[in-house]
Amino acid sequence: MTNRPVPQEQQAVVKQQAVDDRRLLALPALLLGGAGTLMQAIHEGVEQRGFTGVRPAHGFAFVRLAPDGASIAEVAEHLGVTKQAASQLVEELLRRGYVRVEPHPRDARAKLVTLTERGWACTRAADEAALEAVRAWAGELGVDRVEELAADLARVARPGRLRPLW
Repeated sequence: MTNRPVPQEQQAVVKQQAVDDRRLLALPALLLGGAGTLMQAIHEGVEQRGFTGVRPAHGFAFVRLAPDGASIAEVAEHLGVTKQAASQLVEELLRRGYVRVEPHPRDARAKLVTLTERGWACTRAADEAALEAVRAWAGELGVDRVEELAADLARVARPGRLRPLW
């Protein structure tokens, strides 16, 4: 076998592909960083509104509990955790006054977990904090660019459950 020289135009294409790949690989870190920044802003905003001791995982559970409640098994499935872990999380939220646990109206073996008024107030505080964070992005990038970004992400992001990965 002989090593044939690679034509210059082909070398240029290979170099450009490497540059493009490096740029593309920056996107996952930026998206995750943006999500982390948003989650931190929501967390801090919730605390500033008087809801201390609430963790991001609680917020993910609140999403499943609104509007009609859920069983512990449904919370576990939504969060991607064991029923035991979901039960512990629900117990913590119950002690803090964010949820109530009642007999399930359709399943005698299960309990229905619903948000209390305090839980709903915390959810509203999280929504307000999220809006503040996105408004800051709009102030930096412009409203039109943020709307374009949202539309672009809606085209490629798979809709579904949001869950913590920790």
